[in-house]
Amino acid sequence: MENERQDSVVRAITDDGSFRVVALRTTDTVRSIVAAQRVKGDEARWLGELVTGTILVRETMAPDLRVQGVLQSAIGRDSLIADSHPDGGARALVQRTRGGSLVLGDGAVLQVTRTLPRGSAHKGVVRVTSGGVSASLMAYLQESEQVASAIAVCTVMDGDAVVAAGGYLVQLLPELGEGQLAVMTARLEDFPPMETLLRDDATTPATLLAELLYLMPYAVVGTGAVRYQCRCDSQRLRATLGTLPPQELESLIAEGKDLEIECDYCHVEYRFPVAELKSLLAVD
Repeated sequence: MENERQDSVVRAITDDGSFRVVALRTTDTVRSIVAAQRVKGDEARWLGELVTGTILVRETMAPDLRVQGVLQSAIGRDSLIADSHPDGGARALVQRTRGGSLVLGDGAVLQVTRTLPRGSAHKGVVRVTSGGVSASLMAYLQESEQVASAIAVCTVMDGDAVVAAGGYLVQLLPELGEGQLAVMTARLEDFPPMETLLRDDATTPATLLAELLYLMPYAVVGTGAVRYQCRCDSQRLRATLGTLPPQELESLIAEGKDLEIECDYCHVEYRFPVAELKSLLAVD
């Protein structure tokens, strides 16, 4: 069915309380983000995996709140930033301080920040391991959240084109017994690589979930759409301009030119005429 090939996420818990599993497809979302950020090669692959992993963490730890994942290069201050919101919208940003392609390098770190119900934030930072984004996310959940899990995220590339993207997370719950752990450990060891699964058009979040939990009774506890969505709009930018000190607004007005602002996430350009800047200055 057509809707099964759209980006989506499925969450489930086994009936015996041993595992929580989240599976998702992010192909279209990652394609849109890669196109918006004009990246290719390893940058596109890393960015896609970071976006997919950030959505997985949000769906597992804070489905009703926002989560941001950052891959910080060890060279300069280059970084990849993924932003996942509870409405299913996701966006990303590539920040470079040097020319050329971004290089993570030895000593790169993964930072994950999730909002908390009262508006504060929980932040965790781990070194990027040789296992890439998947292994680094597992280390983050273990070290910062005390959550044991298995994670696999993948961006399948054909040259500079995104073929597919997605992943899964298996979380070990307190009711887990040794027998269930042994079964899941053996299953994950024999599980096909994510790239192989994603290249198969028949793979959906639902089929991925069913394969991971084969012969384990489970209940689906949540589903949702995933999509590329930038959060910028002219009203938000206008409100931000309204918070500038009067002297800064006066300086912009004195230039006598319309103010042009481009969103770093989607590269949409917003134009604010001098008359509108003057109206902001007139507001108490």
